[in-house]
Amino acid sequence: MAALWMAGAAATTVAPPKGDVLLVPDRVWTAEGDMARSGWAVLVHDGAISAVGPEASLHAPAGTQRIALPGTTLTPGLIDLHSHVFLHPYNETLWNDQVLKEPQDYRTLEAAAHARATLLAGFTTLRDLGTEGAGYADVSIKRAIDEGMIPGPRMFIATRAIVATASYGPGPRGFRPDMDLPSGAQEVSGVDEAIRATREQAGRGADWIKLYADYRVGVDGSTQPTLSLAEMKAIVDTAHLSGRPVAAHASSDEGVRLAVEAGVDSIEHGYGASESTFRLLKQHGTAYEPTLTAVESTAQYFEHYVPGQSEPTARMKDAERAFRTALKLGVTIGNGSDVGVFAHGDNWREPANMVRDGMTAPQALHAATDVAARILRQQDKFGRIAPGMRADLAAFTGDPSTHIDDLRHVAFVMKDGTVYRTPQATP
Repeated sequence: MAALWMAGAAATTVAPPKGDVLLVPDRVWTAEGDMARSGWAVLVHDGAISAVGPEASLHAPAGTQRIALPGTTLTPGLIDLHSHVFLHPYNETLWNDQVLKEPQDYRTLEAAAHARATLLAGFTTLRDLGTEGAGYADVSIKRAIDEGMIPGPRMFIATRAIVATASYGPGPRGFRPDMDLPSGAQEVSGVDEAIRATREQAGRGADWIKLYADYRVGVDGSTQPTLSLAEMKAIVDTAHLSGRPVAAHASSDEGVRLAVEAGVDSIEHGYGASESTFRLLKQHGTAYEPTLTAVESTAQYFEHYVPGQSEPTARMKDAERAFRTALKLGVTIGNGSDVGVFAHGDNWREPANMVRDGMTAPQALHAATDVAARILRQQDKFGRIAPGMRADLAAFTGDPSTHIDDLRHVAFVMKDGTVYRTPQATP
């Protein structure tokens, strides 16, 4: 059944992904190389890319629907490797209040709205790293998207995430000791509990397992390791036995190092990691998601930072230093923003911040397309514009391969051959 949504000035139309569609932008950036190709077009058949190249060289069958996208660059659908669709910006509602006061039913409806906003922004795939106190509700969001009940990106989910006992919020510090508080993640102590939690989350539908290698548990509130190396190895080994990768929240140098030694597949944040620790990531082939925009956003909310006017905060400088170190060493860097800390649909800010902190525009686009797909182990399904790949595509006014900020001007979105957003002038 076709459905129609309105998003700003653009109409968003869902049609069954059947037949042939010819997409004709000004340029095509395929993710195979760094340059956009002028005069190219893309032919889609039954939800997959069947041909790409100069428009005159493509042989579109009779009855092909032609969609002109003047002034735009067509790219693979973008990927954000670190999202939280059950959260919304902390300047609207603090994290504690979201977890403690917002009912899970309400948060699930919010998550559906956030998924829609993400898709309409040109992000056709998300790795969602934890429901932050909403249990296994991400399994239902993913199912509703997959079954066409709601619009949203492809979801790779981590369900509850795993933390050390009493090391994650809300509390327990700052709350009455006799209160039974909900937790933002599943708490474990010891190898047996770590294994059990991993198996439970996998059994409930987690595609990835997420663990917290460190958190703000120091006597002075500093970030310190929480799970032991043995506990992390138990989680990683158990997850890997079932074919599931592991993502690790780690901000301190020691936390990052322990997580890499335990064999995790990606490090999230890594702000305090040293050059020697990033060399360890490179050696182990561990991916890195820098979440620069989350640091910038919390600086805006809580440290009076004003983009373009204020001096970067100490945490922003740490994040930039870590990012530049990883970039210099050739660590695999994927686009992961921690969206939910800031508004869903503004995911474009992370590639823009990557360019601000040292990447070229093509490098940032690769981080959000083919590199991200490879981190997800999905490089043969999406992330490039090539024959045989699923038709996950987005078009942006301008050319983000030369001006990364053009990612904010989304004109067209297709996922799996279904059109969700077109320019107003497109029939």
